[in-house]
Amino acid sequence: MYIAAAILSIVLAAVALVAGAPKVVLKGPSAQLQSHMSLGPGLIRFIGLAEVAATVGLIIGLFWQPLGIAAAVAFAVLLIGAVGFHVKAGDYANPATRNHSMTPIVLAVVSVAAAVTLTLAM
Repeated sequence: MYIAAAILSIVLAAVALVAGAPKVVLKGPSAQLQSHMSLGPGLIRFIGLAEVAATVGLIIGLFWQPLGIAAAVAFAVLLIGAVGFHVKAGDYANPATRNHSMTPIVLAVVSVAAAVTLTLAM
């Protein structure tokens, strides 16, 4: 079970880092978040920091599993918030943006799976 937890944690950590780092420095897709989702730069930077913190927590959680569980659950909560913002922006009703908006749902499920497998691996 630990191998599955490690694989899920590493994949989630990589995704969180790739998604969070540009938001911290307000580069890349953060401009789209400002215009399309009506998010301010402070909130975007906070979301990016939370994603980078999830990366750190998931990696350290490979060695100290309670931290990994907490990081996976917190990342799932963050992603559920992202789903809420996509709903508010109407992305799930628009066929052009629906596929891109499914990413937080899939990652939230993977994050919950990582938390469960880390718990079972203890």
